[in-house]
Amino acid sequence: MRYCGPVYRQADDYDHAMPPYDPSAFPPFAVTVDLVVLTVRRHALCALAVRRGEPPFQGRWALPGGFVRADEDLEAAAARELAEETGLHAQTPAGPTPVYGAHLEQLATYGDPKRDPRMRVVSVAHLVLAPDLPAPTAGGDAHSARWAPVETLLEPDDAHAREGELAAPLAFDHAQILADGVERARSKIEYSSLATAFCPPEFTVGELRRVYEAVWGVALDPRNFHRKVTGTPGFLVPTGGTTTRQGGRPAQLFRAGGATLLNPPMLRPEV
Repeated sequence: MRYCGPVYRQADDYDHAMPPYDPSAFPPFAVTVDLVVLTVRRHALCALAVRRGEPPFQGRWALPGGFVRADEDLEAAAARELAEETGLHAQTPAGPTPVYGAHLEQLATYGDPKRDPRMRVVSVAHLVLAPDLPAPTAGGDAHSARWAPVETLLEPDDAHAREGELAAPLAFDHAQILADGVERARSKIEYSSLATAFCPPEFTVGELRRVYEAVWGVALDPRNFHRKVTGTPGFLVPTGGTTTRQGGRPAQLFRAGGATLLNPPMLRPEV
């Protein structure tokens, strides 16, 4: 057997080269979770905003969220904040499906040292997607909560202010977080079945198409869309029922299938 020299062990660095770990040598900082909660209401992509009831940015609109407790992980903190500030509940693999369930996934981490004027705060943002939901219930440090079209939240102006909409930019760096969450949703429904998270348990192809149109902000050809989604194995599963809730002739009802990826993807049209 050929000798290849001593075997490197990472523990050797800690045993012989590095000084003992001193927690006091590092400045403390807090961790928060911020939530980009998206739904489709009145054929428009809407996000959840809460009016802050406490400083900083008291009275300004922001994304729901809060500080992570010492005894909880990030997903648990995101689910707790979602319930406390909005009355909505996240779907979990182990738990029962809530009446108004929401898809929850981690989005990105934001750590600009000046993003929070109180102290150094790192935020782990989460994306939440849910079907058409009722008016949210404010809680925690939120004075009120509301659904608003994403364009209104990202591009506030005087016209929106006169209509009772948002006049000032979102608090903290929440405009950037919201923009990132919207782009994640827009890109992810191209190649995954995530668009069905905006739909009720049973839905029509037309209702699913309107989800794509609302998220992408474009009009899609109904026939081509129907052919694509019904021809992709595992994407949609017929339930055997029909509905007339959209008016006209009865439309076939479907539920989300087991497929998680669309191959080939459904690319969004160029605007």
